[in-house]
Amino acid sequence: MALATRLKHFLLGRPIATKRAHHERLPKRFALPVFASDALSSNAYATEEIMLALKIFAPAGLGLAFLSHTVEFAVAISILIFIVAISYYQTIHAYPQGGGSYTVSKENLGEFPGKVAGAALLIDYILTVSVSISAGVLAIVSLVPTLQAHIVPLGLSAIFLMTMLNLRGTRESGVVFSVPAYGFILLMISMIGYGLTLAPAPVPVEMLEAQQRAAATGQPWYALVGVFLILKAFSSGCAALTGIEAISNGTTAFKEPVARNASTVLIVLAVLLSIIFCGISILAERFHVIPMEVSEPGFKTVVAQIATAVFGEGPLFGLIQVITAAILILAANTAYAGFPRLANLIAQDGFLPRQFASLGDRLVFQNGIIVLSIVAGMLIVGFGGDTHKLVPLYAIGVFMSFTLSQYGMVVFSKRKGKIVPMVISLVGGTVTLVITFVVAVSKWTSGAWLVPPALIVMLLFFDRVKNHYKKLGQALSVQPDDTLPKVRSTVLLLVPRMHKGILQAVAYARSMTTDVRALHVTLDPKGTGRIKEDWAKFGADIPLVILESPYRSLVEPITEYIDEAIEDSPDLLVTVIVPQAVPKKWWQGMLHSNAAVPLKLALAGRKNVVITNIRYFIT
Repeated sequence: MALATRLKHFLLGRPIATKRAHHERLPKRFALPVFASDALSSNAYATEEIMLALKIFAPAGLGLAFLSHTVEFAVAISILIFIVAISYYQTIHAYPQGGGSYTVSKENLGEFPGKVAGAALLIDYILTVSVSISAGVLAIVSLVPTLQAHIVPLGLSAIFLMTMLNLRGTRESGVVFSVPAYGFILLMISMIGYGLTLAPAPVPVEMLEAQQRAAATGQPWYALVGVFLILKAFSSGCAALTGIEAISNGTTAFKEPVARNASTVLIVLAVLLSIIFCGISILAERFHVIPMEVSEPGFKTVVAQIATAVFGEGPLFGLIQVITAAILILAANTAYAGFPRLANLIAQDGFLPRQFASLGDRLVFQNGIIVLSIVAGMLIVGFGGDTHKLVPLYAIGVFMSFTLSQYGMVVFSKRKGKIVPMVISLVGGTVTLVITFVVAVSKWTSGAWLVPPALIVMLLFFDRVKNHYKKLGQALSVQPDDTLPKVRSTVLLLVPRMHKGILQAVAYARSMTTDVRALHVTLDPKGTGRIKEDWAKFGADIPLVILESPYRSLVEPITEYIDEAIEDSPDLLVTVIVPQAVPKKWWQGMLHSNAAVPLKLALAGRKNVVITNIRYFIT
């Protein structure tokens, strides 16, 4: 077994037979951490995003006065969570084969809305990895402030870890992710429960002064804040919904019965998400937490500040930070579970390269996993691993896909004559449509303007790929009047020097056609006589062509000779035979040159040229 193969098996595990695919499907207890980690982990920063919006953008420096209204936003968003969850519950039962927003939109609204939903979800999955990893790294920085200068390298290291885990297979990743996911749920509920029994903290002086200034105006808080800031804070908190669609996209990963298992996990997720989101928001108000920006000295996330207030800076605080960082980093797995499967469906429809539809030897769509990791890593580098800068890009795509999916279910339910589901989807679609516009407008200057161009580029790419495959199919389809072409074949055998290893190549060349020529590129004219003498002994019936190379290049004389031959006979099929030594030890390969590699690169764009390697083994 080659060294590279052994290393691959060590890192990723041995190949899994196709017939065992059903054994790799996930039971509910493992499906929850795989598909729900993103939505659950958003609790670590959704409340913080609401509070930062109120703090930073409030007029006249009154932001701290309005942080006490965070819970109201959390409750409103929790209601939205259940509206969206009910709509996706219907989607799961209507389309148990998976595909979620893309499949629903394409089949009920048309091809273009389907492409928009698919493109929006692919972009959202990429941002899911970037945001989740960045938020996890920031949780680590909250625990170990000296790491603040290494946010980007830590983020890239986390992406590499996630890539390796997911390339090992869905079932193995589910087992790994269950510990931090269930640990996060247990710790968050424990912190919320215990925190509610504690006395409220005193109001910080700066917050009290802001409240007094706000009260002095004599106006209610919502009048001071204004509609724009309310919508901005609401849309910021809607990050809590991201990831809730992943279950309907990845139903094929669930054990049978698929629809029942997936919908059960979805309802459990919605309940947990609402409880933890509202609980964290209540504690943030109870202990008068003030959100910090990443650049502030001694930075701590809102969850870290709450944990300090509830448990102090002891072992439990450290455990919460570690488990929060773990769930945030592993939350990226929702995208690793969803992106490759969605890319596979889109590739099957011809809008993405077919490589995305290929299952790897571990029964995962490895090309999708690798592409997702590369692009997400580029975003972390580009935005410095700052969650607050990445979140504005994050929500537009997911709410666009929410909207298209729910309106697609309106059409589906109407066609089936189901009135109640149709009304539920209509309400959900209308609400998420409004939120899509709110998110776009309120976060436009914060970076959301990048999403529409990215979406347009993705849609154009879909069309180019589809057109390519369409033209390719037309060009390659066999017509009734097509016949086998007549081919004239010439074999060119490269002869660096005469030795035992080359004798088999001579015999093989003779067996292919009567038009065989041997090519020898001479770098030293003094050795020409020797090669002619040796060749006369073993290949007298095959003409030997000596090509001089004044600039000591092996490739250029050969390519020029081939070009001249094809120019004289355009229908000529040229086969180039390259003898190649195969040493016994892997490291010995570095001691032998392989002319086939540069020749293949040089001749790749030429028609009617085939390169064949004849290997001889060195014992």
